[in-house]
Amino acid sequence: MSLRERFFEYVKIDTASVEEAGCIPSSEGQWELARLLKRQLEELGAEEVELTENCFVFASLPATKGLERAKTVGLLAHLDTAPDCPGKGVKPVLHPRYDGGTIVLENGLTIDPRRYPELLRYIGDDIITSDGTTLLGADDKAGIAIIMEAVSELTTNSDRPHGKIRIGFTPDEEVSVGGASILDVDGFGADYGITVDGDGVGELNFETFNGCTVKVEIEGNNIHPAEAKGKMIHACALAMELDGLLPGDQRPQFTEGREGFYHLCEMKGDVETASMEYILRDFDRAVLQARIDVVQAAAESLNRKYGQDRVKISVFHEYSNPWEILKDRPALVEGCKEAFSVCGMEPVITPIRGGTDGSTLSEKGLPCPNLFLGGHNYHSCREYVSVQAMEKSKEVLLKMIEIFAKDRTE
Repeated sequence: MSLRERFFEYVKIDTASVEEAGCIPSSEGQWELARLLKRQLEELGAEEVELTENCFVFASLPATKGLERAKTVGLLAHLDTAPDCPGKGVKPVLHPRYDGGTIVLENGLTIDPRRYPELLRYIGDDIITSDGTTLLGADDKAGIAIIMEAVSELTTNSDRPHGKIRIGFTPDEEVSVGGASILDVDGFGADYGITVDGDGVGELNFETFNGCTVKVEIEGNNIHPAEAKGKMIHACALAMELDGLLPGDQRPQFTEGREGFYHLCEMKGDVETASMEYILRDFDRAVLQARIDVVQAAAESLNRKYGQDRVKISVFHEYSNPWEILKDRPALVEGCKEAFSVCGMEPVITPIRGGTDGSTLSEKGLPCPNLFLGGHNYHSCREYVSVQAMEKSKEVLLKMIEIFAKDRTE
């Protein structure tokens, strides 16, 4: 089975996670993919193959002779796809030898390089899309396919030296419940992890945002509008007033690169009550705390104006920037860079304006850089991935494993 064939098989399984489910896994389709992967790992000769009660798939490859003391490397990707776009009935479509023009999907949707210029990086490649009615699921089934194909090569080619390898496919990366948050890092038993969950060809990530959620509850005072003067306190009006106290130029639509933001994800209510939910993001933990302080100061200002406890704030930690851990693992960082160089590539080291399972796992003690997939437009019906970029990702991953086998000291 080729890497492309594996990918086609995996994307046809609907594994979209469900935000409001409140359990792990949040969707039945993740079980279906997990059972398939467990069976395929067993067929490839992997050891310690396990499907846990929370839909984690684990397996091991023993170290090759003489490398039993090398660092254990974990290869990780997530089972679920984002609920932002339909994930049922995915029909992958191959567009061979992309010529630089506009890709027209079967339902008439287009991927125009004038709007998506990164597409031009893949001229001559074989591009995979959906038919336009669903997302594709490259995030992160391309990562799963890359890992599975790497495992296939390692189990059939005894000439590739490696230390012990742990494989982990995790549920619910795309929703706030966060499958990686309950992964037993000590039980997983890896010294290093590599999440295969990145973006464009050649990208290597050591950093993500620090992230938190801020929930706002507002209590108004409803009264008949005929006698409202001096009495009514409109909860939705307070919500809009609070939002107006936050820096208007620090919203996602006005930021890029290393700039953080305040993002109002949801607001609902009436005169009597209102609620808001923000996500706050920044690469610097201290600056993220400063953003939290700004929201709290806005709430306190409204409470002084309209009465104490009209506005209540709750802050929930989501994930941390893995660079706080990775900066102290020079062998891991330099080994990743060396793998790219040996494979004839200069790594494009970029911070992720979001989070990955690696953010959570690094914070839990498993340092995890993130490797590219060669895909773009994730969470959208215009999602696509390059077959050749996936193959290159597999090549770099195998080289990382070989390089890390030399590390017995850190």
